[in-house]
Amino acid sequence: MEYLDFEKPIQELEEQLTKCVIIGKESDVDVTETCEQIEKKLKITRTDIYKNLTAWQRVQLSRHPSRPYTLDYINAFSKDTFMELHGDRNVKDDKAMIGGLGKIGDQSFMFIGQQKGFNTKTRQYRNFGMANPEGYRKALRLMKMAEKFGIPVVTLIDTPGAYPGLEAEERGQGEAIARNIFEMIKLKTPIITVIIGEGASGGALGIAVGDRVYMMENTWYTVISPESCSSILWRSWEHKEAAAEALKLTAKDMKKFKLIDAIIKEPFGGAHSNRDEAFTIVEKYILKAYNELKDLTPAKLVKARMEKYEDMGVYNG
Repeated sequence: MEYLDFEKPIQELEEQLTKCVIIGKESDVDVTETCEQIEKKLKITRTDIYKNLTAWQRVQLSRHPSRPYTLDYINAFSKDTFMELHGDRNVKDDKAMIGGLGKIGDQSFMFIGQQKGFNTKTRQYRNFGMANPEGYRKALRLMKMAEKFGIPVVTLIDTPGAYPGLEAEERGQGEAIARNIFEMIKLKTPIITVIIGEGASGGALGIAVGDRVYMMENTWYTVISPESCSSILWRSWEHKEAAAEALKLTAKDMKKFKLIDAIIKEPFGGAHSNRDEAFTIVEKYILKAYNELKDLTPAKLVKARMEKYEDMGVYNG
């Protein structure tokens, strides 16, 4: 298991506990009491760390290398029924944006989301979860298909941002994201959005205009990453922790500002600590949202969605 910087005290205690157990097995020395003391201290340390996480530490957890990615969730939900669909019918198939049809129980969903890689080769293949314009156009194509057949859409957000390369700008990155936002507002089928990792800027917002928007506990959602914010304000990444606090990017902040509908509680220690439990919890939220939305007519669905976003950021001075 990989440990983050702030998890080092946990790592040290777990290593001590492992050594203690080995000594007990390989010798006649009774180490039961010592092991129990280490376990007690480990439990207290874990509680102290995970109950007092800073904004930057939550950013770190959202990027944990063992954290489940979009396809992990989809495959867990769909139980081998997921059929991935490819291409934007214009340029190419963007591997950073995946989508397709799958089922949760007997209900079909159109799943869409950014996909990251788990090693150097797959990270390059997936472009680190940063979609090009064709990725957003593929996503819109699949949303329109879902609308045509009355299938609800589930979007899973996990991206450090849309790809900022020159070629992406040449092919209309800004227009593609803006078009998605415009079309999603009036899509005549339920849209359920879950932020499962990083939610950066327009790269996230391009598939995040949902009737229900949920954030997992250790995720973030804001206009810019803490590192980039620090680089702009202080000309250095050294102030990323201060930037993370100032950006108010955590799920708790987003709920306070009424920009999301609910926070999805993660397994103790983060989604990576118990992936199966994380899948089950997210699945329950998706089904709950669908049951709340399924009986609305298309007209009422669109009207409620428009009102939801029109109310955001309103200030009466």
